[in-house]
Amino acid sequence: MLDVDPALLGDTDERRQLREVLRDFFTEASASAGIREHVATGHGHDAALWARMAAELGVQGLAIPEDYGGSGFSFAELAVVFEEAGRALLCAPLLSTTVATYTLLLSGDHQACARYLPRIAEGTLTATVAGFDDDRGGDGGLRARQGKDGWVGSGAADFVLDGCGAGLILLAARTADGPGLFACERDAGGLTRTARTVLDGTRPQALVTFANTPLVRIGPQGSAAAITGRVLDIGRAALAAEQVGGSAHALDATVSYVLQRRQFGRQIGSFQAVKHRLADLLVEIEAARSAAVYAVACVTASSEDLPMAASTAKVVCSGAYRRATAEYVQLHGGIGFTWEHPAHLYLRRARAAEILFGTADDHRARLSDLLGFNAA
Repeated sequence: MLDVDPALLGDTDERRQLREVLRDFFTEASASAGIREHVATGHGHDAALWARMAAELGVQGLAIPEDYGGSGFSFAELAVVFEEAGRALLCAPLLSTTVATYTLLLSGDHQACARYLPRIAEGTLTATVAGFDDDRGGDGGLRARQGKDGWVGSGAADFVLDGCGAGLILLAARTADGPGLFACERDAGGLTRTARTVLDGTRPQALVTFANTPLVRIGPQGSAAAITGRVLDIGRAALAAEQVGGSAHALDATVSYVLQRRQFGRQIGSFQAVKHRLADLLVEIEAARSAAVYAVACVTASSEDLPMAASTAKVVCSGAYRRATAEYVQLHGGIGFTWEHPAHLYLRRARAAEILFGTADDHRARLSDLLGFNAA
């Protein structure tokens, strides 16, 4: 039985209209030549495009409450953005900033929300999180302590999304009283960022090091573990929507190609073996879409089923995206293996997304725990 409102599942007229606008915008803004240009710079995104997303579409503030300068829509609308961004392989710190946004909202810290969320909504501030990887809210390599002038942090977090470019880093760090949440701004002393070489250049990552770096405490003591666990599941739901969009693009592009490419006097799309491969892929993508939609609905409804839905979506959508991009390359033949073709950009995104927020095997083990199969 679903414990969410059926109205949260799938598209409404409003979401369909949003999808159409976003598809037109992202198609224009995310041509493959532009993607390669941004990857080559190492910055990973176009700041002018990010500003346009805020000014023309209000993307960054879509799910931010009106009290903090946003539009006050739900995560269901934001998921439409992620699906279309995945379809267009958008180069922008959308995922990292969204995860940071929900961290602020879930913290209940009105002062921090008022300080940062309006700037995120207007597109002048990007954000990311660090030390959330372990799902235990600061039980990793980051430490925070009270200094004479306030909180300071030490330690390092590796492979932080948009770690070099983010203007705000929200970190989970261990304190003498347990895990806590903290904010660190771009110009903080002792903050060092080192870009990492990654498979997917459209999503840059960095090693972020703190050396007695000034921090600002966020939220009440003892809330970090619950917040980071929930935020990671929200990130997984957003990523699942993005993976569905990328998978759909791969299928559409491949179908278009096999209907044009001819061998032995026939369209290769008329060959039974090709038809079967694409039909199987369509079934897999639709299953992934269903898993992603339910995960998104669980976020929107604040459902207790979110952990299970998010892990399920991570497993199913990662597998579908991997297969879709493999077929994208293979069924395009020789051209699909060249650097000039966009297929390899999607393949890299699929492989990198597959391990982001935990691998499929990690989530199968988590699902086993959630279902009680590993109980003593």
